[in-house]
Amino acid sequence: MAVADACCDRCPGASAADTSRFARRRLLKAAVFQPQPAPGQIMAALPGSRRRALGEPQRTAAADPQQARLYRAVTGQITDISPHVVTIGHAAGEQRIALTADATAWRGAPLDPAALRPGDEAVIRLLPSRSDVADRVWANIGRATGTIVNCDADRLLVAEGTTRRQQVVVIPAQARGRIEVRFPSLRPGYLIDVIGIRRRDYLEGLLPATSQPPYRGDLVPAAPQPPARRPADAITGSAVWHDSADEPYGVLGLAYPAIDPAAGCAEDASAGIVPGHAPAYRDLPYLAVGTVLIARNECTGFSCALPVTGCAPTARLFDDRCVYGRLSQRGRVADLTLASFVALGGELEQGCFPASLTIGR
Repeated sequence: MAVADACCDRCPGASAADTSRFARRRLLKAAVFQPQPAPGQIMAALPGSRRRALGEPQRTAAADPQQARLYRAVTGQITDISPHVVTIGHAAGEQRIALTADATAWRGAPLDPAALRPGDEAVIRLLPSRSDVADRVWANIGRATGTIVNCDADRLLVAEGTTRRQQVVVIPAQARGRIEVRFPSLRPGYLIDVIGIRRRDYLEGLLPATSQPPYRGDLVPAAPQPPARRPADAITGSAVWHDSADEPYGVLGLAYPAIDPAAGCAEDASAGIVPGHAPAYRDLPYLAVGTVLIARNECTGFSCALPVTGCAPTARLFDDRCVYGRLSQRGRVADLTLASFVALGGELEQGCFPASLTIGR
Protein backbone atom coordinates (compact mmCIF):
# COMPACT_ATOMS: atom_id res chain seq x y z
CA MET A 1 0.00 0.00 0.00
CA ALA A 2 2.90 2.36 0.64
CA VAL A 3 3.87 2.32 -3.03
CA ALA A 4 0.32 2.88 -4.19
CA ASP A 5 -0.18 5.74 -1.71
CA ALA A 6 3.02 7.38 -2.88
CA CYS A 7 1.83 7.22 -6.47
CA CYS A 8 -1.49 8.78 -5.49
CA ASP A 9 0.34 11.67 -3.84
CA ARG A 10 2.42 12.35 -6.96
CA CYS A 11 -0.19 11.70 -9.64
CA PRO A 12 -3.29 13.84 -9.08
CA GLY A 13 -6.46 12.17 -10.28
CA ALA A 14 -4.90 8.70 -10.42
CA SER A 15 -7.49 5.93 -10.16
CA ALA A 16 -7.25 2.73 -8.18
CA ALA A 17 -6.38 0.94 -11.43
CA ASP A 18 -3.53 3.41 -12.01
CA THR A 19 -2.02 2.92 -8.57
CA SER A 20 -2.33 -0.84 -8.95
CA ARG A 21 -0.49 -0.62 -12.28
CA PHE A 22 2.27 1.53 -10.76
CA ALA A 23 2.71 -0.91 -7.89
CA ARG A 24 2.77 -3.90 -10.24
CA ARG A 25 5.43 -2.34 -12.45
CA ARG A 26 7.63 -1.51 -9.45
CA LEU A 27 7.29 -5.07 -8.19
CA LEU A 28 8.13 -6.32 -11.67
CA LYS A 29 11.23 -4.14 -11.61
CA ALA A 30 12.34 -5.69 -8.33
CA ALA A 31 11.71 -9.20 -9.61
CA VAL A 32 13.19 -8.80 -13.07
CA PHE A 33 16.19 -6.53 -12.69
CA GLN A 34 18.47 -8.68 -10.58
CA PRO A 35 22.18 -7.86 -10.74
CA GLN A 36 23.71 -10.30 -13.22
CA PRO A 37 27.49 -9.78 -13.36
CA ALA A 38 29.11 -10.81 -16.61
CA PRO A 39 32.80 -11.29 -15.75
CA GLY A 40 35.08 -9.89 -18.38
CA GLN A 41 32.29 -8.27 -20.38
CA ILE A 42 31.20 -5.37 -18.14
CA MET A 43 33.03 -2.06 -18.41
CA ALA A 44 32.58 1.01 -16.28
CA ALA A 45 30.50 3.84 -17.74
CA LEU A 46 32.23 6.64 -15.86
CA PRO A 47 35.08 7.72 -18.15
CA GLY A 48 37.90 10.04 -17.23
CA SER A 49 38.10 13.55 -18.64
CA ARG A 50 40.10 12.65 -21.71
CA ARG A 51 38.11 9.51 -22.48
CA ARG A 52 34.89 11.43 -21.98
CA ALA A 53 36.00 13.89 -24.63
CA LEU A 54 36.84 11.04 -26.99
CA GLY A 55 33.74 9.02 -26.20
CA GLU A 56 35.91 6.12 -24.96
CA PRO A 57 34.39 3.92 -22.23
CA GLN A 58 36.75 3.44 -19.29
CA ARG A 59 37.84 -0.14 -18.74
CA THR A 60 37.72 -1.89 -15.39
CA ALA A 61 40.84 -3.08 -13.68
CA ALA A 62 39.97 -6.76 -13.99
CA ALA A 63 42.52 -8.47 -16.20
CA ASP A 64 40.11 -10.57 -18.23
CA PRO A 65 40.80 -11.00 -21.94
CA GLN A 66 37.11 -10.57 -22.73
CA GLN A 67 37.31 -6.87 -21.83
CA ALA A 68 39.77 -6.32 -24.66
CA ARG A 69 36.99 -7.24 -27.11
CA LEU A 70 34.96 -4.10 -26.48
CA TYR A 71 34.83 -1.49 -29.22
CA ARG A 72 35.22 2.22 -28.70
CA ALA A 73 33.83 5.06 -30.74
CA VAL A 74 35.45 8.36 -31.64
CA THR A 75 33.35 11.10 -33.19
CA GLY A 76 34.49 14.29 -34.84
CA GLN A 77 35.03 16.11 -38.13
CA ILE A 78 37.41 14.70 -40.70
CA THR A 79 40.27 17.13 -41.34
CA ASP A 80 42.41 14.87 -43.53
CA ILE A 81 41.99 11.49 -45.19
CA SER A 82 44.27 9.07 -47.02
CA PRO A 83 43.95 5.39 -47.93
CA HIS A 84 45.66 4.45 -44.67
CA VAL A 85 45.04 7.24 -42.15
CA VAL A 86 42.09 9.42 -41.13
CA THR A 87 42.56 12.58 -39.07
CA ILE A 88 39.65 14.05 -37.12
CA GLY A 89 39.14 17.06 -34.91
CA HIS A 90 37.05 16.93 -31.76
CA ALA A 91 36.75 18.49 -28.30
CA ALA A 92 40.11 17.06 -27.17
CA GLY A 93 42.01 18.30 -30.21
CA GLU A 94 43.12 16.48 -33.34
CA GLN A 95 43.66 12.74 -33.61
CA ARG A 96 45.27 10.57 -36.29
CA ILE A 97 43.84 7.08 -36.64
CA ALA A 98 45.28 4.33 -38.81
CA LEU A 99 42.88 2.29 -40.95
CA THR A 100 43.15 -1.46 -41.28
CA ALA A 101 43.66 -2.96 -44.73
CA ASP A 102 40.05 -4.17 -44.80
CA ALA A 103 38.50 -1.06 -43.24
CA THR A 104 35.12 -0.02 -44.67
CA ALA A 105 33.18 3.23 -44.71
CA TRP A 106 29.55 4.30 -45.14
CA ARG A 107 28.15 7.58 -46.42
CA GLY A 108 24.69 6.75 -47.66
CA ALA A 109 26.11 3.51 -49.09
CA PRO A 110 29.27 1.44 -48.58
CA LEU A 111 32.40 3.06 -50.00
CA ASP A 112 36.16 3.01 -49.70
CA PRO A 113 37.44 5.10 -46.74
CA ALA A 114 39.70 7.06 -49.10
CA ALA A 115 36.53 8.42 -50.75
CA LEU A 116 35.57 10.29 -47.57
CA ARG A 117 36.10 14.05 -47.58
CA PRO A 118 37.42 16.66 -45.15
CA GLY A 119 34.45 18.23 -43.41
CA ASP A 120 32.52 14.99 -43.11
CA GLU A 121 31.19 14.36 -39.61
CA ALA A 122 32.54 10.92 -38.79
CA VAL A 123 31.84 8.17 -36.32
CA ILE A 124 34.92 5.93 -36.16
CA ARG A 125 34.97 2.47 -34.59
CA LEU A 126 38.30 1.71 -32.95
CA LEU A 127 39.60 -1.81 -32.77
CA PRO A 128 39.43 -3.51 -29.36
CA SER A 129 42.54 -2.76 -27.26
CA ARG A 130 43.72 -0.14 -29.76
CA SER A 131 43.20 3.59 -29.46
CA ASP A 132 44.76 4.45 -32.82
CA VAL A 133 43.47 1.83 -35.27
CA ALA A 134 39.99 1.69 -36.81
CA ASP A 135 38.11 -0.73 -39.03
CA ARG A 136 34.83 1.14 -39.61
CA VAL A 137 33.84 4.73 -40.43
CA TRP A 138 30.36 6.22 -40.80
CA ALA A 139 30.22 9.68 -42.34
CA ASN A 140 27.39 12.21 -41.87
CA ILE A 141 25.01 9.49 -40.71
CA GLY A 142 21.75 10.67 -39.17
CA ARG A 143 18.40 9.32 -38.09
CA ALA A 144 14.86 10.65 -37.72
CA THR A 145 12.49 8.73 -35.46
CA GLY A 146 9.11 10.12 -34.50
CA THR A 147 5.70 11.26 -35.67
CA ILE A 148 5.08 12.92 -39.02
CA VAL A 149 3.51 16.31 -38.36
CA ASN A 150 3.51 17.65 -41.91
CA CYS A 151 4.29 16.39 -45.40
CA ASP A 152 4.76 18.09 -48.74
CA ALA A 153 5.80 16.10 -51.82
CA ASP A 154 9.12 14.51 -50.84
CA ARG A 155 9.60 16.59 -47.67
CA LEU A 156 8.44 15.51 -44.20
CA LEU A 157 8.47 17.31 -40.86
CA VAL A 158 9.07 14.85 -38.03
CA ALA A 159 8.55 15.45 -34.30
CA GLU A 160 10.85 13.39 -32.06
CA GLY A 161 9.35 14.67 -28.82
CA THR A 162 8.49 17.97 -27.22
CA THR A 163 12.00 18.72 -25.94
CA ARG A 164 13.83 18.09 -29.23
CA ARG A 165 13.81 20.13 -32.39
CA GLN A 166 11.63 18.89 -35.21
CA GLN A 167 13.53 17.37 -38.13
CA VAL A 168 13.02 17.98 -41.81
CA VAL A 169 13.38 14.75 -43.78
CA VAL A 170 13.77 14.78 -47.57
CA ILE A 171 13.32 11.44 -49.33
CA PRO A 172 15.04 11.41 -52.75
CA ALA A 173 13.36 9.68 -55.67
CA GLN A 174 15.83 6.78 -55.73
CA ALA A 175 15.06 5.91 -52.08
CA ARG A 176 11.33 6.54 -52.01
CA GLY A 177 10.28 3.09 -53.22
CA ARG A 178 12.53 1.37 -50.68
CA ILE A 179 11.14 3.46 -47.82
CA GLU A 180 7.49 3.25 -48.85
CA VAL A 181 7.65 -0.56 -48.82
CA ARG A 182 8.28 -0.36 -45.07
CA PHE A 183 6.47 2.94 -44.43
CA PRO A 184 3.40 3.00 -46.67
CA SER A 185 1.64 5.84 -44.79
CA LEU A 186 3.81 8.93 -45.08
CA ARG A 187 1.01 11.09 -43.70
CA PRO A 188 0.66 13.32 -40.63
CA GLY A 189 0.11 11.37 -37.45
CA TYR A 190 1.93 8.20 -38.49
CA LEU A 191 5.28 7.05 -37.15
CA ILE A 192 8.48 7.00 -39.19
CA ASP A 193 12.04 5.84 -38.56
CA VAL A 194 14.62 6.41 -41.30
CA ILE A 195 18.40 6.51 -41.52
CA GLY A 196 20.29 8.65 -43.98
CA ILE A 197 22.78 11.44 -44.60
CA ARG A 198 22.80 14.57 -42.47
CA ARG A 199 22.72 17.65 -44.66
CA ARG A 200 22.95 21.28 -43.51
CA ASP A 201 19.23 21.82 -42.93
CA TYR A 202 17.69 18.40 -43.30
CA LEU A 203 18.15 14.64 -43.19
CA GLU A 204 18.27 12.88 -46.54
CA GLY A 205 16.30 9.72 -45.77
CA LEU A 206 17.78 6.68 -47.51
CA LEU A 207 17.04 3.54 -45.46
CA PRO A 208 13.98 2.43 -43.51
CA ALA A 209 15.16 1.55 -39.99
CA THR A 210 12.13 -0.65 -39.26
CA SER A 211 8.57 -1.29 -40.41
CA GLN A 212 5.79 1.21 -39.78
CA PRO A 213 3.25 0.30 -37.09
CA PRO A 214 -0.33 0.15 -38.42
CA TYR A 215 -1.57 2.76 -35.93
CA ARG A 216 -1.11 6.51 -35.59
CA GLY A 217 1.38 7.84 -33.08
CA ASP A 218 -1.43 9.33 -30.98
CA LEU A 219 -3.51 6.13 -31.05
CA VAL A 220 -1.09 3.58 -29.62
CA PRO A 221 -2.97 0.40 -28.66
CA ALA A 222 -2.35 -1.39 -25.39
CA ALA A 223 0.00 -4.32 -25.89
CA PRO A 224 -1.46 -7.71 -24.96
CA GLN A 225 -0.23 -8.87 -21.57
CA PRO A 226 1.96 -12.00 -21.72
CA PRO A 227 0.87 -15.02 -19.67
CA ALA A 228 2.11 -15.14 -16.09
CA ARG A 229 5.43 -16.91 -15.77
CA ARG A 230 8.63 -16.81 -13.78
CA PRO A 231 10.36 -13.44 -14.30
CA ALA A 232 13.44 -13.55 -16.49
CA ASP A 233 16.83 -12.46 -15.25
CA ALA A 234 16.82 -9.45 -17.59
CA ILE A 235 14.56 -7.39 -19.80
CA THR A 236 15.17 -8.34 -23.42
CA GLY A 237 14.16 -6.50 -26.54
CA SER A 238 15.52 -4.17 -29.22
CA ALA A 239 18.20 -1.55 -28.64
CA VAL A 240 18.22 1.36 -31.10
CA TRP A 241 20.26 4.56 -31.38
CA HIS A 242 19.21 8.16 -31.80
CA ASP A 243 20.69 11.04 -33.74
CA SER A 244 23.47 12.87 -31.90
CA ALA A 245 22.72 16.29 -33.39
CA ASP A 246 21.71 17.71 -29.98
CA GLU A 247 24.32 15.87 -27.89
CA PRO A 248 28.04 16.32 -27.23
CA TYR A 249 30.36 14.07 -29.20
CA GLY A 250 30.90 10.67 -27.63
CA VAL A 251 28.42 10.89 -24.75
CA LEU A 252 27.58 7.51 -23.21
CA GLY A 253 24.16 6.48 -21.94
CA LEU A 254 20.70 5.39 -22.94
CA ALA A 255 17.13 6.63 -22.82
CA TYR A 256 14.63 4.22 -21.29
CA PRO A 257 10.95 4.01 -22.34
CA ALA A 258 9.47 3.73 -18.80
CA ILE A 259 10.80 6.42 -16.45
CA ASP A 260 9.28 6.23 -12.96
CA PRO A 261 6.39 8.72 -12.67
CA ALA A 262 7.74 9.73 -9.26
CA ALA A 263 10.92 10.97 -10.98
CA GLY A 264 9.07 12.57 -13.86
CA CYS A 265 9.85 12.74 -17.56
CA ALA A 266 10.70 16.10 -19.10
CA GLU A 267 9.01 15.05 -22.34
CA ASP A 268 5.74 14.26 -20.56
CA ALA A 269 5.85 17.40 -18.44
CA SER A 270 6.44 19.55 -21.51
CA ALA A 271 3.51 17.88 -23.30
CA GLY A 272 1.22 18.23 -20.27
CA ILE A 273 0.88 14.46 -19.82
CA VAL A 274 -0.05 13.27 -16.32
CA PRO A 275 2.82 11.18 -14.89
CA GLY A 276 2.34 7.53 -15.73
CA HIS A 277 -0.24 8.20 -18.46
CA ALA A 278 2.05 8.59 -21.48
CA PRO A 279 1.15 6.35 -24.43
CA ALA A 280 3.32 3.23 -24.65
CA TYR A 281 2.96 0.01 -26.58
CA ARG A 282 4.57 -2.29 -24.01
CA ASP A 283 4.59 -2.61 -20.24
CA LEU A 284 8.07 -2.22 -18.74
CA PRO A 285 9.23 -1.90 -15.12
CA TYR A 286 9.79 1.69 -14.02
CA LEU A 287 13.33 3.04 -13.62
CA ALA A 288 14.69 6.37 -12.40
CA VAL A 289 17.05 8.64 -14.31
CA GLY A 290 20.60 7.83 -13.23
CA THR A 291 20.02 4.09 -12.86
CA VAL A 292 23.02 2.16 -14.19
CA LEU A 293 22.06 -0.66 -16.54
CA ILE A 294 24.22 -3.41 -17.95
CA ALA A 295 23.31 -3.31 -21.62
CA ARG A 296 24.31 -6.42 -23.57
CA ASN A 297 24.34 -6.89 -27.33
CA GLU A 298 23.01 -10.42 -27.74
CA CYS A 299 24.66 -10.71 -31.17
CA THR A 300 28.22 -9.75 -30.21
CA GLY A 301 28.09 -10.70 -26.52
CA PHE A 302 29.54 -7.30 -25.56
CA SER A 303 28.26 -5.67 -22.37
CA CYS A 304 28.60 -2.14 -21.06
CA ALA A 305 27.41 -0.31 -17.94
CA LEU A 306 25.40 2.71 -19.09
CA PRO A 307 23.41 5.30 -17.11
CA VAL A 308 19.77 6.04 -17.86
CA THR A 309 19.83 9.65 -19.06
CA GLY A 310 16.14 10.23 -19.75
CA CYS A 311 12.92 8.90 -21.21
CA ALA A 312 12.47 7.63 -24.74
CA PRO A 313 9.22 9.21 -25.96
CA THR A 314 9.34 7.75 -29.45
CA ALA A 315 10.87 4.35 -28.66
CA ARG A 316 7.92 3.48 -26.41
CA LEU A 317 5.48 3.98 -29.31
CA PHE A 318 6.92 1.31 -31.63
CA ASP A 319 5.88 -2.36 -31.53
CA ASP A 320 8.68 -3.53 -33.84
CA ARG A 321 11.33 -6.16 -33.17
CA CYS A 322 14.93 -6.15 -34.35
CA VAL A 323 15.58 -8.77 -37.03
CA TYR A 324 19.37 -8.45 -37.25
CA GLY A 325 21.38 -11.31 -35.79
CA ARG A 326 18.39 -12.92 -34.17
CA LEU A 327 14.83 -11.84 -33.54
CA SER A 328 14.44 -9.79 -30.37
CA GLN A 329 11.82 -10.99 -27.90
CA ARG A 330 10.04 -7.64 -27.72
CA GLY A 331 10.19 -4.13 -29.11
CA ARG A 332 12.36 -1.22 -28.06
CA VAL A 333 13.67 -1.31 -24.52
CA ALA A 334 16.68 1.04 -24.90
CA ASP A 335 17.46 4.09 -27.01
CA LEU A 336 21.26 4.33 -26.97
CA THR A 337 23.50 7.25 -27.73
CA LEU A 338 25.41 6.82 -30.94
CA ALA A 339 28.73 6.16 -29.18
CA SER A 340 27.17 3.56 -26.86
CA PHE A 341 25.58 1.73 -29.79
CA VAL A 342 28.92 1.48 -31.61
CA ALA A 343 30.81 0.45 -28.47
CA LEU A 344 28.52 -2.56 -28.10
CA GLY A 345 29.25 -3.67 -31.65
CA GLY A 346 26.16 -2.24 -33.36
CA GLU A 347 26.15 -1.37 -37.06
CA LEU A 348 24.65 2.11 -37.36
CA GLU A 349 23.09 1.62 -40.79
CA GLN A 350 21.18 -1.42 -39.46
CA GLY A 351 19.65 0.69 -36.71
CA CYS A 352 19.16 -1.92 -33.97
CA PHE A 353 20.37 -5.09 -32.29
CA PRO A 354 18.72 -7.55 -29.88
CA ALA A 355 19.66 -6.57 -26.34
CA SER A 356 19.19 -7.42 -22.69
CA LEU A 357 19.20 -5.03 -19.71
CA THR A 358 20.01 -5.75 -16.06
CA ILE A 359 20.58 -3.42 -13.14
CA GLY A 360 24.25 -2.71 -12.47
CA ARG A 361 25.82 -2.82 -9.02
